[in-house]
Amino acid sequence: MFDSVRGQFLIAGTQLRDPTFFKTVVLMVEHCDDGAMGLVINRPTSVNMANMLAGHFDIPTTDEVIYSGGPVEPKALFVVHDSSELSDGENPVVPGIHVASSTDVFERVIQSYLTSDDEMEFRIFAGCAGWGAGQLEDELERGDWYLQPATAGMTLDADPYEIWDRLVEQVHQSHRILPHSTSDPEWN
Repeated sequence: MFDSVRGQFLIAGTQLRDPTFFKTVVLMVEHCDDGAMGLVINRPTSVNMANMLAGHFDIPTTDEVIYSGGPVEPKALFVVHDSSELSDGENPVVPGIHVASSTDVFERVIQSYLTSDDEMEFRIFAGCAGWGAGQLEDELERGDWYLQPATAGMTLDADPYEIWDRLVEQVHQSHRILPHSTSDPEWN
């Protein structure tokens, strides 16, 4: 029986040394019998969002950068956002998180960002991570990746450089055989 990992974080195992995925966290966007697709959420680039979109949108220069979503289709842009009004009726990947690659939704997210005073959060990703039929299942079985349920807060976390460490700690906590030691020796 096929178990989809859509809506979960794929967390690079500590033994995974492929430089493309070393210490990465992937938000799994699609997963079916034909393959899987996700976005690496913890790899900000040095490319400023305003500079990247300058020919298409008049965005004020901020500290917002484009994220590297993965090695597949590096020129394709994806937007991850928390606005259900801009989701075009698609089911969220996780509660409160929507992913779009269509030009229409992408433009609406940017326009909303430019004209609205609400606190919509979003990130733009260049490229994605992809697996052919059975490839991800093989990697999971081999132990290359850990799985954790994805959350909106972690997906759009303000400190992407710490996400992998925090999630690996969560994985270790949930698989701990012995309980934590306590400062009270009577409880040990």
